[in-house]
Amino acid sequence: MSGGGAVRLIFIGASAAGKTTLTQAILKDELRYRKTQTLSVEGGFIIDTPGEYLERGGMRGALAVASAEADVVVLLQSAPAAVSYFPPAFASMFSKAVVGVVTKADIAAPEEIARAEGFLRRAGASPVFVTSAYTGRGVEEFVNYVSSLNERGRSGWAERSSRASA
Repeated sequence: MSGGGAVRLIFIGASAAGKTTLTQAILKDELRYRKTQTLSVEGGFIIDTPGEYLERGGMRGALAVASAEADVVVLLQSAPAAVSYFPPAFASMFSKAVVGVVTKADIAAPEEIARAEGFLRRAGASPVFVTSAYTGRGVEEFVNYVSSLNERGRSGWAERSSRASA
């Protein structure tokens, strides 16, 4: 695992999947739309990626390279989205844990959430968390899970999240 106590994550998902918004929720920042134009490291432990890196097959190699800096790959799928850009077994291109996160559960019907979970499971993500950055649903469970992946992770997340909101 990465040094410094916190597990380092890379968020991968389509444009408007909620990667940046979930990052803001984890860091306790104001939730506001911001289009990610290039790879960025937020809070020192979340690598946020542009959706185009997933949507354009020729750019997926950049995700594999960037994932070398992460401990855990997080695939994000918007619940209301009717399609997924994750091919079956997509997670097999990474040599580390791959977790799934369904986003925007607050604006999705139960069948849309189930469909999004299915997309992530077919891509090879496990476990899968259902979240809403706006209501907070599932965010703490996701953070607790990732933090449990190493013995120092919980304090690292708590310290960094506290600093980010101060």
